[in-house]
Amino acid sequence: MIVVMGAAGATGGATLRSLTALGVPVRALSREPARLAAALDAPTLARTELRPADAADPRSLREALTGAQQLFLTMANGPQQVRYELDVLEAAVDCGVRHVVKVSAPAAEPDSPVAVSRGHHLVEERLRGLGPTATVLRPYAFLQKLLLLAPGVSAAGVVHGAMGAARCNYVDARDIGDFAAAVLTRPELAGGTYPLTGPRAYSYPELTYLLGGLLGRPVRYLDLAPAELRAHLVHRAGLPDWLAAHVVEIQQLAVARAETPDDTFQRVTGRTPRTLEAFLTENLPLFR
Repeated sequence: MIVVMGAAGATGGATLRSLTALGVPVRALSREPARLAAALDAPTLARTELRPADAADPRSLREALTGAQQLFLTMANGPQQVRYELDVLEAAVDCGVRHVVKVSAPAAEPDSPVAVSRGHHLVEERLRGLGPTATVLRPYAFLQKLLLLAPGVSAAGVVHGAMGAARCNYVDARDIGDFAAAVLTRPELAGGTYPLTGPRAYSYPELTYLLGGLLGRPVRYLDLAPAELRAHLVHRAGLPDWLAAHVVEIQQLAVARAETPDDTFQRVTGRTPRTLEAFLTENLPLFR
C-alpha cells in the first residue's frame, strides 16, 4: 500500500492521479476526506482509499499509516512545516513504512539562503537517519505558482519581480506527480535524489514577452528591489509576510545561482516535461 500525505495539494493530488492511473493501490490522507473526495475526478476517487489524518495529531497519523509500505510526503510550505513533516516521519517509522518519497526543494542545504530550503535539509537529514529507504525529489519553481501573477496581468498588464534578467527553472506539478509515481513503482529508482525542472529556464522579461504574445497585448515586467517586492506582495497581493519573504528569497537565489534545465525527468520517464508555453496557453483565460 502506498500512502499519499498531502493529497489535497498540487503535487500530492498529481501523484495520486498518476498512481491510480497505473492501477496501484493508494491511500490518500486528508484532514477533510469528504472535501478531498469532492475535488477528485471519478476515476481517481474510485481507485483511492480515503483516510482522515492530521499532521498535528500523532494518533490519527498512526491509524492512517498502519499497513503502508511506502509514503509519499509533501506538505505546504509554512512556519510549522518542519515540525509536521518530522512528526509524519516518526509515525511512518513506527508503522513499518519501508520507503519514503519526500518532496524537498533546490538548495536544501544547512546554510541555504532560502529559509524553507534549510527546513527541507533538516527533514531530509532526519529521514536518512530513521531507517526507511529515502528518495528525495527536488523540484524547482512550480508552473502552477505563476497563476498568482494572473490578477496583475489581467488588471494592469504588469508582472512584478526582483530577478532582473536572471532565468528561473519551472516545472509542472503534474510532471512531479508522474515522476513520483515512477519512483514509487520502480524499485530500481528508490533511494535517489532527483532534481526536477522543465525543458527550459525563463527570465521574467522572457515570460512577459511570451505571455503578451499569447494575449495579443503588451505585458511588461516591473523589476523591483527585493525589499520593494516583499512590501508589494504583503500590502498589495495580500500574502503573509513569511510567504512574501520566501518568494523574494527564491527569486534572489535565481539571481545568485544561474539556473539551467536538468534532464532527469526525461531520462527517467522517457518523455519531455510539460512546457511553459503549453501551461500558459492552457490557463490563458485567467490572464485575460
